[in-house]
Amino acid sequence: MSGSLWLRPGATADTLPVVPRQRTAGPTPPAPAADPLDELAGRLDELAAAAVHPDEIAAILESDGMTDTHIRLTYGRDDSFALAEDLYARTARRHPAPEAPPAAPWHTGLAGCLLRGLVFALPGLAYVLGAPLLATGPGRYGLPPGTVPLFAGAVTGWVWNQALSHRAYTWLGLGDRGAAARTLLTGAPAGALAGAAVAVAAAGPGETPAALFGAGQAVYLGAATVLLVLGRERALLGALLPLALAVPAVPALHQDLPEAVRTVPLLGSLLATAVCAALALRPAPGEPRPARGRGGPPLAASLPYGLFGLGSGLLVLYAGADAVIALTLSMGPAEWLLHRFRHWSLTRLRLLTTAYEFRRAVIGMLARCLGAYLLALAALTVTAAALWPGAAAVSPGRIGALLLVGAVLWLGLLMQAFGGVSAAAGVCLLAAAVQTLLPGAGPAAVGGAAAALCVLTCLLLVRPTSHRF
Repeated sequence: MSGSLWLRPGATADTLPVVPRQRTAGPTPPAPAADPLDELAGRLDELAAAAVHPDEIAAILESDGMTDTHIRLTYGRDDSFALAEDLYARTARRHPAPEAPPAAPWHTGLAGCLLRGLVFALPGLAYVLGAPLLATGPGRYGLPPGTVPLFAGAVTGWVWNQALSHRAYTWLGLGDRGAAARTLLTGAPAGALAGAAVAVAAAGPGETPAALFGAGQAVYLGAATVLLVLGRERALLGALLPLALAVPAVPALHQDLPEAVRTVPLLGSLLATAVCAALALRPAPGEPRPARGRGGPPLAASLPYGLFGLGSGLLVLYAGADAVIALTLSMGPAEWLLHRFRHWSLTRLRLLTTAYEFRRAVIGMLARCLGAYLLALAALTVTAAALWPGAAAVSPGRIGALLLVGAVLWLGLLMQAFGGVSAAAGVCLLAAAVQTLLPGAGPAAVGGAAAALCVLTCLLLVRPTSHRF
């Protein structure tokens, strides 16, 4: 055969004569094409090395817009998960040392959170001060006089202002304080008008004073939402100073005090809160004008937050007046523990090297934070029962029922912080509906809600991708 060499028995390549290689005309053969997977692995090396599970890499691929069709044609893998597993397997784990904790938003002091808990609870004194002013007509549905319009206006305000807060916080997260302020400037008055209208519409014969109180309550909720979203807790505390000065007089509030003694602190705090909110919404010097045609966060994204406010608010109302005091005061420690859990989980995500270690650490930290919150709530419940006039007697059953409500609230807020607000809202609304239709099943409904949120929270938070947003 022409052009081929045949080795005789015993011959080797070293014993054969060297045949000069003839040069052939034509272009030089091209170099082998680079593997697209190697190029992708090099580009995502840092991110893939810090991942503790292939799902994290899959989330990165999907966020880059890679479709399954593109992945099959370019990389020869079925989908983003298969491609992520290959990248995870070929990249050595490298977890950099954690950076110094940032000042915000997940590293905050306990004092600031306790201040927020205080401004959440102080408005409760308004109901004690104004209770005798509302008792001018018969009660309905077995409730004290004026309760129905007050509850209707309060629930309307909770739903509206929860959704409004989410929309304003979204603008703040985008770095546009001006847009957040404009959202509050239009949304807070609209919510106050809606709450006042519902309170007036729900008022029955002889409940006109309660309707007026409900209208003032709606104005306060809107103004307080503005101050809390914009971080003006100290201004809100100053506006509530007239109510705060009434704290030493709590034991005497059920006596026959002049109406002026009760009315002046209420109107003074309401007016001061509204003025502080108006001042906070003034444009900052040199603030740029809004860009024309810029769209904001979708309105539908804020709806689950309003529904969560509805469900959790109803559960708190069903717990009783004294329970409301303890629960509102506990929101300070609750918020601090939420910040600590978020900061801690991000640190562990950078330190731990396997998904198993991360799951075990998250579940342990979740149990410790929930336990710490429930201990704080139990202490506040005993304190509120000892100091508040007419509070229900403290018993193990009473504390246990309140701790279940507290567990639902804290776990729901935690899911809300990690993007699981729709599931939390559904669980709270279902429990509130059961308690409304079957009052005797209230403890069972709240206990079921707490158990369901425990399971849902664990399923959500053990996924490393839930912590990267």
